[in-house]
Amino acid sequence: MSATGPDAEPFRSINPYSGETLGEFPYLEIEQLDEIIDRAHAGFEQWRELGAGERAAVVSRAADLVRERADDLARTISAEMGKLIGEAHWEIKTSADILRFYADNGPRFLEPEALDIAEGGDARVVYEPLGVLLGIEPWNFPLYQVVRLAAPNLVAGNTILLKHTSTCPLTALKIEQIFADAGTGEGVYTNVFLRTRDVERVIAHPAVQGVALTGSDGAGAAVAEQAGRHIKKCVLELGGNDPFIVLDSPDLESTVDMAVQGRMFNTGQSCVASKRFFVPESIHDRFVEALAARFSDYTPGDPTDPETTLGPLSSEEAADGLADQVRDALDKGARAVVGGGRPPESDRGPGGAGAFFQPTVLTEVTPEMRAFSEELFGPVAVVHRVSDTDEAVRMANDSPYGLGATIVSSDTDAAQKVARRIDSGMVWINAPTLTQADLPFGGVKRSGFGRELSRMGMYEFVNRKLVRTVPS
Repeated sequence: MSATGPDAEPFRSINPYSGETLGEFPYLEIEQLDEIIDRAHAGFEQWRELGAGERAAVVSRAADLVRERADDLARTISAEMGKLIGEAHWEIKTSADILRFYADNGPRFLEPEALDIAEGGDARVVYEPLGVLLGIEPWNFPLYQVVRLAAPNLVAGNTILLKHTSTCPLTALKIEQIFADAGTGEGVYTNVFLRTRDVERVIAHPAVQGVALTGSDGAGAAVAEQAGRHIKKCVLELGGNDPFIVLDSPDLESTVDMAVQGRMFNTGQSCVASKRFFVPESIHDRFVEALAARFSDYTPGDPTDPETTLGPLSSEEAADGLADQVRDALDKGARAVVGGGRPPESDRGPGGAGAFFQPTVLTEVTPEMRAFSEELFGPVAVVHRVSDTDEAVRMANDSPYGLGATIVSSDTDAAQKVARRIDSGMVWINAPTLTQADLPFGGVKRSGFGRELSRMGMYEFVNRKLVRTVPS
């Protein structure tokens, strides 16, 4: 990558509502990076020797600190990426819950597992840490995404180098301080302002044993290629184009409530947001009308104001990119029932600087349009009319992605059967796809592989070592 490419600019925090630059930080130089990796490995040698209970106690203190610093964290997250302040507090609570979950349950998950074997003697699986891990995390949930990786792996005994997105450096530094204040010690959790071109150097380092990335499928393909070249374990949580399938809706209002929550949380900037809505012909028009009416109620404003209902997207680049996708659909015959583009500058932030996009409902979207198959990362819902369940399933699975899905039905048995037919890592019935510490999170196809959270997330970066004792 040349000096004029994306890495030529420093880590820069720009408020997407006001356009104000909040801070700039230089990238690490190569000699600094090698020293940091060496410290992370030295930290691992000490951290692994602590008992799982001792490591869990540190993670427990981190959970307490996240809660204690919630107001400061929420203001920083809202300022850096435009998240509504109430949703920022939700993210902080969820992150603290994840830290607490692994502090309370991680040592138990790591206990040796005795195997039932046919021959005599003893056989068991012991769970041991691998070493230094590289985490590459995005801006849309800048605390939650980090904690999802850090909590289980710190309890397991691994150490972490965390490359955060270049747009959230202030949040990244506050996370690093929380783990330091919790007592991780030198080299156990380290924020690295890393150039993209230096990622492979880190992956290739002998001390680094794995890499986890949350981001686009393009970034995931690049990291997976590098990890494979150096025979390193990787976990990828990538994009999604999640279906929302309505089998029946005796209560249309509650169905629309679910649809709004599934599409509009975090201003639609979520991999597991409901993006494609498959609605029976019998209720399609009423569903679209009700959804459009709800979308029309959103008011753009300062995301730190609790009265604001629509925050900006993360950047001007993000808003313009979404506008290009929607414009392509409209130019090719799609219909915008409400919204359809960027609001006028008078309805944005101070001086027209806000990276806002109108909540939009698109219908009559066809395969030649980008909106049919691409992930729309913002407040845009694509609604398809379907004749029956088979058509809904076929269209839902006609996607390169397979992260989450929602099925709405008064008949949960029927919904369970449909859930088994959906190509995705997660299906939620009668609720939009959500996240919680004790449930596995991850996808299939171009949405990635591996699982985070729950007991499953504990084992992605551990050596599941067999120890067999044969009777003499």
